[in-house]
Amino acid sequence: MPKKDALQVAAPAADPIDNLDPREFILIKNARVHNLKNLSVALPRNQFIVVTGLSGSGKSSLAFDTLYAEGQRMYVESLSSYARQFLGRMDKPDVDYIRGISPAIAIEQKVSIKNNRSTVGTSTEIYDYLKLLYARVGRTYSPVSGEQVRKDNVADVVDFLAKLPEGTRAMILAPLTPTEKGRPMSKELDLLLQKGYSRVVVEGEMAQIEDLLAEGQPEVKGDVFIMIDRAVLRPDDEDLLFRLSDSVQTAFFEGHGTCLVKLDDETRTFSDKFELDGIVFEEPSVNFFSFNNPYGACHTCEGFGSVLGIDEDLVIPDKSLTVYEGAIAPWRTEKQGEWLKPLLKNGIRFDFPIHRPYSELSEAEQRLLWTGNKHFQGLNDYFKWVSEQTHKIQYRVLQSRYRGRTTCPDCRGTRLRKDAQYVKIDGRSIADVVLLPISEAEEFFHNMNLSEHEAKVAERLVTEITNRLSYLNRVGLGYLTLNRLSNTLSGGESQRISLATSLGSALVGSMYVLDEPSIGLHPKDAEQLIGVLRSLQKLGNTVVVVEHEEKMMEAADQIIDIGPEAGSGGGNLMFQGSYAELLRDTETYTGQYLSGKMEVSMPKVRRPWRNALELTGARENNLKNVSVKFPLGVMTVVTGVSGSGKSTLVKRILAPALMKQLGGGAGESTGKFDKLTGVQGQVSHVEFVDQNPIGKSSRSNPVTYVKAYDQIRSLFADQALAKARGYKPSHFSFNVEGGRCEVCQGEGQVKIEMQFMADIYLTCESCGGRKFKQDILEVKFQDKSIDEVLELTVSDAVEFFKTQPKVAERLKPLDDVGLGYIRLGQSANTLSGGEAQRVKLASFLTKGALLQHDKILFIFDEPSTGLHFHDISKLLTALNALVEQGNSVLIIEHNMDIVKCADWIIDMGPEGGLNGGHLLFEGTPEELVKLKDTNHTARFLAEKV
Repeated sequence: MPKKDALQVAAPAADPIDNLDPREFILIKNARVHNLKNLSVALPRNQFIVVTGLSGSGKSSLAFDTLYAEGQRMYVESLSSYARQFLGRMDKPDVDYIRGISPAIAIEQKVSIKNNRSTVGTSTEIYDYLKLLYARVGRTYSPVSGEQVRKDNVADVVDFLAKLPEGTRAMILAPLTPTEKGRPMSKELDLLLQKGYSRVVVEGEMAQIEDLLAEGQPEVKGDVFIMIDRAVLRPDDEDLLFRLSDSVQTAFFEGHGTCLVKLDDETRTFSDKFELDGIVFEEPSVNFFSFNNPYGACHTCEGFGSVLGIDEDLVIPDKSLTVYEGAIAPWRTEKQGEWLKPLLKNGIRFDFPIHRPYSELSEAEQRLLWTGNKHFQGLNDYFKWVSEQTHKIQYRVLQSRYRGRTTCPDCRGTRLRKDAQYVKIDGRSIADVVLLPISEAEEFFHNMNLSEHEAKVAERLVTEITNRLSYLNRVGLGYLTLNRLSNTLSGGESQRISLATSLGSALVGSMYVLDEPSIGLHPKDAEQLIGVLRSLQKLGNTVVVVEHEEKMMEAADQIIDIGPEAGSGGGNLMFQGSYAELLRDTETYTGQYLSGKMEVSMPKVRRPWRNALELTGARENNLKNVSVKFPLGVMTVVTGVSGSGKSTLVKRILAPALMKQLGGGAGESTGKFDKLTGVQGQVSHVEFVDQNPIGKSSRSNPVTYVKAYDQIRSLFADQALAKARGYKPSHFSFNVEGGRCEVCQGEGQVKIEMQFMADIYLTCESCGGRKFKQDILEVKFQDKSIDEVLELTVSDAVEFFKTQPKVAERLKPLDDVGLGYIRLGQSANTLSGGEAQRVKLASFLTKGALLQHDKILFIFDEPSTGLHFHDISKLLTALNALVEQGNSVLIIEHNMDIVKCADWIIDMGPEGGLNGGHLLFEGTPEELVKLKDTNHTARFLAEKV
């Protein structure tokens, strides 16, 4: 018997994952993507799976860069030979194998839509169905009389005649209109005679044409009607009705679209023109309702919904003042005040209250200030005069001071031509429908009154519309309108819209990979979202969710925890099992926080405050005349259920109004409010730290954003080899020519355009993705080249540069805000919204010493996005550091760990949409918890405090 080979004897035992059935599991063996350390895992098919772990532990690397990337690659492989030619170069995930994978659909939280014309309605396809619906069954109503505009045809006239009593005498007439302007009527009558007509009706009396043309007769004046036919009606006589239908058709032709039926006691006019009350209306068509088509777009704003005009908030900045006290800002100077004098002098003549605050004037009185009357010229006339004086520089400056983006007056911001709003279904125009909250729009379509014929035509369209509206409602977006611009949505809202669209397509046998869909949702609304994800799973799909939300984990069939730490300390499978099993786990941070063994500690004392910004009369969107104080010098959290009015209050009113008072943001439109006080001397400027990307190009990255790269490049330029070769700091930049790879121009990737598919980015073959030329990479600092330094995580880089305090000091704040796991050279467009926001926060922390003499109000929009429980403590430390520097921090947030650490809470509600917009509570977390039986936020906060 031959001797066994030594290698065969030493062969490792088979991995248990090799024995599992790919029909029941999605099998990943030895994944090494990014920081994953030979991670093997089996995901049960058709289950709801949550992947959790510290921020940067490797969750997204597993879910998106491994699982979804392979699913997408296999999908492309099934396509045309054109697409497949790139697959030899398309990167496969670094893994031994992935088996049993389904077609993959990724729903991420990035707001990728930049188009100013995209709305919630268009991105969900609801608007396409709406256009069809209004084109098919919409009825046009005259704005003058309110009567329905109809277009008559031959059948309408014959039906009218057929319904008349037997024996009724009727004449079919057509108005005689001159074929040429100024042509005498006698010539027209002579032409009629030649055509074979013998009679006309003049001033109600029938006359022979020959008699009217007889010699010596005066020229015919007044209206003349051609008598086409006359008959004594017998409704059962089909031959007669057939003859009359021919006559009616002739009447429409001779009358240029108008036919008259003269009876003994009345004359009925029929027209095949779409007109009423002297107005010719456009007939509804699909393009008529399309604001992306020149035919349907509003002529004033060209389909954008807003115009650059005079901003009422800039003209009347303090609405608590009276006209007499100088509410109208441009008329406060001596020279421009001449425009005000006629109003003050003559106001009593038309009963105008010049001593009443502007905010208390009726809508008609406020409009009067703009339109004016015979006693005084209004603001519209004033600004028209100013625009005529713009050849003088002082008037150009004056005009620019009061200009801003305002809602288009003609289309109410709906972008549609004005006459499209005359077409209605059950009393509502398409403009009315897109301005309704989605929850109300769904109700409208469910209860819509249509005739039997209309219902049959509209049945399929209404089904598609109501299904999609229902899904949007179920994912917690019932407070949005279909007219809302897609690029104004938060990352979480964009993701949930994509989720609702996916539900509408009802795919089966797919794998959905979602990135924190609970972002932007109050814990109360997260329960609804779980139901939606369950619906996807029950259709026969595998749903994989990267998530930190406790309720989401509780609902999952299985939880996978990656860790134990972030960045280079993560990438291991720490736990796989049910929620109940995770609660008993003591190895993972997730298990310890969920079981209460670890927690985000509450502050020992709440900071007191003396000064506050006071906002009065906020009534934009669903806000119900809210007056609220925003304390200064403390950390304030604005909370409430989704759609309760938080973002409107802070982002739409407070932030732009404050910027305008401080001399910036003149182009920003501000929501409706009365006044904002407490600014002077208390706030020097506003920093709105949102989740928008930190850079528009792929060249921007965290190390450049916090200004650490300049020092790093100088360090490399100071090395002996660099000096010997004459390299300057610019040689170590991937943004300028010199040291960068010119094939990919320092990108490390080359873009391949795929025509009808998403572009593919492939690693540059010249530099191998290292971004620099080979001779530049030979320069080392502490045994690392410039590209190796850019590949370091922030935490590792802080340790690496500990002997270089200038670099370490700039990188440390990134670590402090919980971003120790991101790589220095990571492209800005790969960062999530929450990560981008925390990079901005870190940049302010690096400027700490410079900011100490300023009093800045920092406004954050959900900074906990993408953070594990363990990382929230780091974030809170960073936020508190801003307050300790003498600044104020205002946060829109749903995360109860952050809410419980606030000095002051402002709670909006009680519900979303029209049922929201009320100020429910102002005070400390301890006071809010006392309302746990009546307040949604208090109920969830009670579990944490």
